[in-house]
Amino acid sequence: MTTFDAGAYLRAEHAEHLTVANALLAKVADPFNRLVRVVTDSLAQGGKVLFFGNGGSAGDAQHLAAELVVKYSKDRRPLGAVALTTDTSVLTATVNDFGPEHVFTRQVQAIGRKGDVAFGISTSGNSLNVLKALEAARDLGITPVGLAGGTGGKMFGLADPLLIVPSTNSARIQEMHIFLGQTMCGAVERALGLV
Repeated sequence: MTTFDAGAYLRAEHAEHLTVANALLAKVADPFNRLVRVVTDSLAQGGKVLFFGNGGSAGDAQHLAAELVVKYSKDRRPLGAVALTTDTSVLTATVNDFGPEHVFTRQVQAIGRKGDVAFGISTSGNSLNVLKALEAARDLGITPVGLAGGTGGKMFGLADPLLIVPSTNSARIQEMHIFLGQTMCGAVERALGLV
């Protein structure tokens, strides 16, 4: 068995986390303001946010939908949000009948309405099922927005606003995604005058 210095590993990961976090602010300040405005405008007019992504991003989708429906910082009225990652019957039937690339598209088409927000999350920006759902949303008059990393991948130019984490490390991208998502929820509560 080799000797492994877990403390040194922790310090290196922490240093990289801080480097990405510090680079993030300059990169996303403007799109973050636009994202908060888009989500706030939709919710103020009775719209909803449809969150979706794969793997860890699916977990983020559920987490962020819960923050809006339940609360982020203080008790207030519920806000319209749905994670399209949770209904196993819909997910598996779609994969079986149409293929995995349509797993979010079918739900966007079924429950999305003009004025809603389709919120795709992908560390690479290239997840095919996320891209197809954003395209379907755009075609329906639903605003496609998202979180990505690296260069933004194929989400760049499709999701607008798109917040891109300046890293190619999936762990760092996901850490910043949940930070940005939660901060958005807090900002939306405040922009709506709910806290």
